[in-house]
Amino acid sequence: MYRITELAIEVGLSRTALLYYEKLQLIKGQRLSNGYRSYSDKDLQRIRLIQKLQAGGLTLKECKACLEAKVDRKLLQNRLQTLDEEISQKQQSRQLLAAMLGEGGLKTWHESLDTLAPDAHLDWLMKQGFSEKEALRLKWLSKDMNEHDQYMADFMKVFESLERWAPGSESETLKAISLLPKQPKTILEIGCGKGLSTRLLAKNTTASITSVDNEQSALESVNERFKAEGLGARLKTVCASMTELPFDNGSFDLMWAEGSAYIMGVPQALSQWRPLLAKNGILMLSDLVWLSDTPDDTAVEFWKGEYPDIQTVATRLKQIEAAGYEVLEHFTLSHQAWQNYYEPLISRTEELKSEMQGSQALQNISKEIDIYRNYLGQFGYQMFILRKCD
Repeated sequence: MYRITELAIEVGLSRTALLYYEKLQLIKGQRLSNGYRSYSDKDLQRIRLIQKLQAGGLTLKECKACLEAKVDRKLLQNRLQTLDEEISQKQQSRQLLAAMLGEGGLKTWHESLDTLAPDAHLDWLMKQGFSEKEALRLKWLSKDMNEHDQYMADFMKVFESLERWAPGSESETLKAISLLPKQPKTILEIGCGKGLSTRLLAKNTTASITSVDNEQSALESVNERFKAEGLGARLKTVCASMTELPFDNGSFDLMWAEGSAYIMGVPQALSQWRPLLAKNGILMLSDLVWLSDTPDDTAVEFWKGEYPDIQTVATRLKQIEAAGYEVLEHFTLSHQAWQNYYEPLISRTEELKSEMQGSQALQNISKEIDIYRNYLGQFGYQMFILRKCD
C-alpha cells in the first residue's frame, strides 16, 4: 500500500496530478481511519500503463477509454494524424530557427511575411541592422537576409554599366509630359535613378526640379550631368526615402514617379504623396499592371513572387479615384520601351554568365528575362496622369 506522497515519488508525478487522476477515476484511493489516502499496487501499475499510453500522445481521457474497453482504432488514427501534423510544424519551426542562424535559406519566409505584414516586415528588418534602403532592397530583390550582401553585390555588378534599370523610352516620357494640363513651376521627381526622365523634364519645362533617390551615387551622377549641360541651377537633389519625403504640404505642382511607386505600394504612395501636391496638382506615376484578364499561370506565379500587388488597369483606376484623384490620361508603354531595358540586360547577362555561375541574382534576372520573352503583352507598364481633387 502507498500513501499519496509515496505513490507520487514512485511514478514521478505531483500530489495534485494524482488527485486529478482520482477525480477522473483512473485510480481509486482508499481513505484510512487516520484520514490519509492509501493506494494499492494495482493503482501503481495502472498509472504506469497510462504513462506508456500517454507516450503515444493520448490524452488522459483517451487513456481512460483505452483502459475500459477495446482499443478504438479510429481514435488512434486521429491521434496519429494529429501527431504527424505537430511533427511537421515542429520541423518547420526548427528549419526557420536554423535559417535565422544562417543554416538555411529564408526566401519563402520573407516572401510570406511581406505578403501578410509588409510594414511590420520592413520595421523588423531595420531592427536587425539594415538601413531602410537595404531593407527595401531585401524585400524586393534578395529576399533573404542571410544572402543579401552577396546577392546585392552580384545584382549591382549586372546593372552598374546599364543606362536603364526599368522599362521606358524617351518618346513615352515626352508623351506623358505633353499630356500635362498645364506647365508646372515646381516638380518633385521620386526615384530619379540615373536621371533619364529628369533631363527630359528639365528640357521640356521651365520648372524648378527636386529629384529624390535613396542612392547617393545616382544623385551625384544626375548632378554632374545637369552641370555639364548648364541646367544645374534648376536642379536640387535630395537623398531620402520615398516613404518619408522631407517636404512641406502643397509644395509641388507636379510629382513624377516612373516605375518607383511599387516600392512602397501604389495605394500607400497615392495616399502619402497627395498632401505634397498644391491645389489641383498633378501626379504622374507608372506601374506594372495586368493587360489580360486571363494571364498565363506561369506569368501569374512569377509576378506573385516578384510583385504581389500587380493589378489590372481597371483595379488601379478604382484605387486612384478612391484615393482622391481625377484620372486625366493613361496609356500603356510600348514594346520598344521594354526592349530599351531588356535587350541591353540580356547582352549583359550573356557577358557575365561564365564569370557568375551559381549566382542567385543572375539566375533570378535570367528567369525574369524568360517571362519578358514569353509573356509580355499579358502584363505591361501603364502611365497614369492624375489630378488631385480638392
